[in-house]
Amino acid sequence: MSRVTLVLPALLFIGLALSAQQTSTPATQATPAAVAIPAEAAKLPNPVKSSPESLARARKWWGMDCAMCHGKDGNGKGDTASDMKLTMADFTDSATLKGRTDGELFYIIKNGDQDMPGEGTRVKVQENWDLVNYVRFLAKKKPEAVSKAQ
Repeated sequence: MSRVTLVLPALLFIGLALSAQQTSTPATQATPAAVAIPAEAAKLPNPVKSSPESLARARKWWGMDCAMCHGKDGNGKGDTASDMKLTMADFTDSATLKGRTDGELFYIIKNGDQDMPGEGTRVKVQENWDLVNYVRFLAKKKPEAVSKAQ
C-alpha cells in the first residue's frame, strides 16, 4: 500500500511536467490572431495633414521604433524581422494598404497587431497620426526616393 501511495503522486507529477513541457514548445503555440479593430476607430479621419513637417516628425519615430522590423524604407526587410524570421508587410507596395483606413492604421500603431507591440502612450496622438502619414508616404514613393528623403 505504501508503494502505491508513493508511486501515484510521482506519476501524477511526471504527467503534469510532461504536459507543461508540451504546451510550451513553439510547434504547439498558436499564431497570434490579427487584432480586431473597433468600427468607430476605423472610421476616425486623420486630423493631421501630411506635410514635410509631419513626415519629418514621423521619420524620427520610424527610425527609432519601426525601421528595425519594417525596414528603413518600409519594405519589410528590417534586421530584427529578418533575425526573428518574421514576414513583414511591404509598405512600399501601394496594394499593401489598399482598403485600410487611416483610423485602422492609427489603431494598429497605437495598440499593436500580432507580434508588433503598440506604441501606446509613448507617442503623442499627433505623432501617431504623423506615422500614419509616413506609412502612406512610403507607399507613394519609390524606395530610393524614401532613402534620399531621410
